[in-house]
Amino acid sequence: MLYRQLTELYDILDDASANGSRVVEYLEKIRPGCKAEMYPLRGEGGSTDMVRVWIPGKNGKKNKGTAPTIGLLGRLGGLGARPERIGFVSDGDGALTALAVAAKLLDMQNKGDVLEGDVFVSTHVCPDAPTVPHEPVPFMGSPVETAAINREEVTPELDAILVVDTTKGNQIINCRGFAISPTVKEGYILPVSSDLLDIMQITTGRLPQVFALSQQDITPYGNGLYHLNSILQPAPVTAAPVVGVAITTETMVPGCATGATHLADLDDAARFMLEAAKEFTAGKCTFYDKEEYGRLTALYGEMKVFQTLGR
Repeated sequence: MLYRQLTELYDILDDASANGSRVVEYLEKIRPGCKAEMYPLRGEGGSTDMVRVWIPGKNGKKNKGTAPTIGLLGRLGGLGARPERIGFVSDGDGALTALAVAAKLLDMQNKGDVLEGDVFVSTHVCPDAPTVPHEPVPFMGSPVETAAINREEVTPELDAILVVDTTKGNQIINCRGFAISPTVKEGYILPVSSDLLDIMQITTGRLPQVFALSQQDITPYGNGLYHLNSILQPAPVTAAPVVGVAITTETMVPGCATGATHLADLDDAARFMLEAAKEFTAGKCTFYDKEEYGRLTALYGEMKVFQTLGR
C-alpha cells in the first residue's frame, strides 16, 4: 500500500507555498543521493517547478543493462487555484499519485527490492495555477504551455509510458476509482493492453474499467479541437506507447474543485502503476502487439500527422 507516501506528500503539496524543492527534499530523505531534480519552467501565465526522478533498476539502462524503461507521468495543470480557490484541487491527484509511486520505489530500494529496469517519474508543482472555462465543468489551466511541459516530462529513453491524470469532469467514464485508456502510439489508437487489464484486476479486486478515446484526444493542444482532457498529451511527443490512467468519479467534478481527493482511489491507481512498472521492466508486460502494429503500419501507413498541429 502507498497510504503513507500519499498522506506525507499530500501534506507537502496542500500548501500555498508548495514547490518542487520541498518534494525533492522529501525524496532525498527517503533515499539520500537519489536521482531527483527540480527546476523552474516559466510561461506567460507564471511559473511551475518541474520535478523529475530516476529510479535505476538492477539491469536498467542507467546501469548499462538491457531491461526496458518505463515512465510514470503525473499530469495536471496545477495543485491549487489560489487565490481563486483555497486548498489542494482535484486536478492535483495526478501529481500526488506519481510522486507517491516514486517515493515507494525509493523506499523499496532501501529494503532490498530493486526493479529489473529503470523507472522515470515526472510531474510539476504549481500551487497557484489559473482556471479555464471548459464544458461540462471548468478545467485547471497551467501557467506554462502544455507543449513546453511535454518536452520536459518525456525523455527519449522511455520504452513505455503511463500517464496518471484526474479525469472527473466528463460524461465518458463515470465510475469511482480509476480507468485506463487504449494504448496510443505515434498517432494510432491501438487495442487495450490485456496485460494491463490483468494487473488492474489483481490490484483492485474488481473488473477493469476502460475509458474511450476519440482521435482528437491524442492530438496536441492548440489545434482548436475538443479534448477530453490532457491525459494523452505526452503521446504527441514520443514514439513510446502511452496509456492513460484516469482518476475517475461517478459524478462530474471540476478540476478546480477542492476537497475532492479520495485517498483510496489514488492508492488503487498508484499500486496499479507500481505493479505495471515491476512487470514491464521485467519483460512480463506489453503495452501493444509489436507484430500487429508492424502489419498495421504496412497496410495503412504512418499516422504521425496526428502528433502534430495538422496541415
